[in-house]
Amino acid sequence: MRTKPVEKAISDTEAPEHRLRKNLGALDLTVFGVGVTIGGGLFVLTGTAAATYAGPAVALSFVIAAVACGLAALCYAEFASTVPVAGSAYTFSYATLGELIAWIIGWDLILEFFVGAAAVSSGWSGYLASALQGTPLQIPASVANTKEGFMNLPAGLLVLALTAVLVLGIKLSSRINQVAVAIKVGVALLFVLAGIFFVKTANLTPFVPPSQPTKGGGGSLTEPLVQVLFGMQPAAFGWAGVMSGAAVVFFAFIGFDVVATTAEETRKPQRNLPIGIISSLAICTVLYVTVSLVVTGIQSYKKIDPADAAPLATAMTHAGHPALARIISVGAAVGIIVVVMILLLGQSRVAFAMARDGLLPPVFAKVHPRFRTPYVVTVVVGVAAALLAAFTSIDVLAELVNVGTLAAFILVSIGVLVLRKSRPDLQRGFRTPLVPALPIVSALVCFYLMLNLAVETWLRFLVWMLIGLVIYFAYGRRRSRLVTGNVGTGDQQGRAGRG
Repeated sequence: MRTKPVEKAISDTEAPEHRLRKNLGALDLTVFGVGVTIGGGLFVLTGTAAATYAGPAVALSFVIAAVACGLAALCYAEFASTVPVAGSAYTFSYATLGELIAWIIGWDLILEFFVGAAAVSSGWSGYLASALQGTPLQIPASVANTKEGFMNLPAGLLVLALTAVLVLGIKLSSRINQVAVAIKVGVALLFVLAGIFFVKTANLTPFVPPSQPTKGGGGSLTEPLVQVLFGMQPAAFGWAGVMSGAAVVFFAFIGFDVVATTAEETRKPQRNLPIGIISSLAICTVLYVTVSLVVTGIQSYKKIDPADAAPLATAMTHAGHPALARIISVGAAVGIIVVVMILLLGQSRVAFAMARDGLLPPVFAKVHPRFRTPYVVTVVVGVAAALLAAFTSIDVLAELVNVGTLAAFILVSIGVLVLRKSRPDLQRGFRTPLVPALPIVSALVCFYLMLNLAVETWLRFLVWMLIGLVIYFAYGRRRSRLVTGNVGTGDQQGRAGRG
């Protein structure tokens, strides 16, 4: 339960061997947040959630997920402005809830960003293969994906190329992101403005389809945990379907927590981090809701293929505009590239912070002397993610991203209450409103969404957590910088008691 003093966390960022270059402003952070959020969620999950869970009411699923994220975002904003240190929820938890909880969250975030990057890169590979189909550059089936061939070569190469970009510097990454975000936001607006003329009100009625029983008996590993716990009849659509849809599309909103991982590379973090976090979430919510309404308005949810990787393009083809569909596909492919890049960025910053604290091998905390980026951990993470994307079918693993993110949000919400009580003296560039009510509601809403995820997702998540605990007790617990002498023994014990 020992905690790392906030002052110590901030002073560590000034050590020459660990100092990162501060290049990011409020606009950079907002664009980063939008860049990682608008991707697979907008271009893929919209159709899946509508066809499988909520029908036209998938728009409500996005709103519910956005509310959960918004509550957590207000807590993130206070933490990020108070503890402007790389590591996001890991660093925040270390300063408030103790080292063990911080490790759990750090290990959790590694899963979120690492698996997410590999999964999204595989989705990008599918768009690329579709775009090159029938051309001299057509990708051979043997290396196009792991379902028909022995590897997914495009996905692996994409991750390696983006790893090189991240090593070269955060500003270069930011500039690439700004161009890509402009393209994919423009494509999303094009879809809405063009598609609104083809919306049929009959397709939006009833807005919340009546609940329908689904196959499978009680206790099935594929059922939401809440149904198994309370003996509820498995069902799709209706209000239960809307909630299950919210738990699924929650993946579409992971992004603003990545903004918090760039705290050490941000100018005036007390001001710019809250702006970046909240602005990116607001922009993405508006786009998700409008796009989901147009998709289900153009094509009945009953006719949407839940396995369709490009529901927006399919809807536009259904409306008789294949040329617009192709433009949308290209924009989606560009957008997904940036999502992979920012997920890799978040992963490397979390692991960098954990290594600097001694919980992971110190080599991962090395900073490039010229580019001032954590190049060792970036390369290691990039190569590992490339191998995962190239040789593994990660569809099932991708489901872990949601449960991990929600767990992090819960602990950040609780951490705000703890830090308000233990360190009321700290300067806060942003203060979460309605404390303690808002953080408590945030934690409860996130927990309820977790209960709406499948039992098998929970089981895999618990296995990952157990592996992390073994690593912590075998390595990190004894090598923590709070143990090896960087904090005085008496001071450390006092803070441990408060932790």
